[in-house]
Amino acid sequence: MQRLRAISRLVVAVASAAVVAMTQGLQARDFRIMSYNIRNTTGLDGRLDPERIAAVIEKVSPEVVAIQEVDSITGRSRGRNLLAEIAGHAGMRHIYAPAIDYDGGKYGIGILCKEKPIKQIRIALPGREEQRALLAVEFKDYVFACTHLSLTEADRLASLAKIDSVASLFDKPFFIAGDFNSNPGDSFMRLFTEQFDILSTLKENSFPADKPEELLDYIAVKKGSGEIAGTKRSKVVEEPIASDHRPVYADVVLKQRPD
Repeated sequence: MQRLRAISRLVVAVASAAVVAMTQGLQARDFRIMSYNIRNTTGLDGRLDPERIAAVIEKVSPEVVAIQEVDSITGRSRGRNLLAEIAGHAGMRHIYAPAIDYDGGKYGIGILCKEKPIKQIRIALPGREEQRALLAVEFKDYVFACTHLSLTEADRLASLAKIDSVASLFDKPFFIAGDFNSNPGDSFMRLFTEQFDILSTLKENSFPADKPEELLDYIAVKKGSGEIAGTKRSKVVEEPIASDHRPVYADVVLKQRPD
């Protein structure tokens, strides 16, 4: 009888361990984030080609993408909604955040995503050479923000408090990606990394695309904003023509929330 009870306890323990293992397996998933300054889909060959940009994105196959420098219904882009076209070719949803009025339309940033968003926040950021913007989109397990920061260091530094104020609205991982117009070691990046962990590579340059000499494009997560298990891989994509920037991506292990 004691032996049967011991066997029974062992079976229960093994079953419980299996349930825990299954639950733990469901709590985390691989999650690929991408950022791409697309130069309004105009490549270094001078060709306006949203389908080519979409092909670059499709090859990387991210779950979510931060897009910078994109026109909407401007004369320069021949009245086309370029972000919508890229999203259509790549089979993704799109959210647009104009930063300025330009040439009969809008010019700004956007996000492409596979998952349906819960909420969107758009705010203006300082830029004395041109107005800048932040777009933050909430999903079930995380928040993803896109920005294209000013060319001026003082404006970038002033943007940091505004970015942090948006991040503080959420109790889940807050990712931010984009063209920060800042190199590692700059004053802005030193202050930024006091509040955010860089997830993208710091070992490869992203600009200019044909012969990269600077790293301007980043993916980061707000410190303490939620648990992630780490970065498995990050890379600057070797794409020398489609834009004047090369895209960057990071593979993150993201913990999922219960439904």
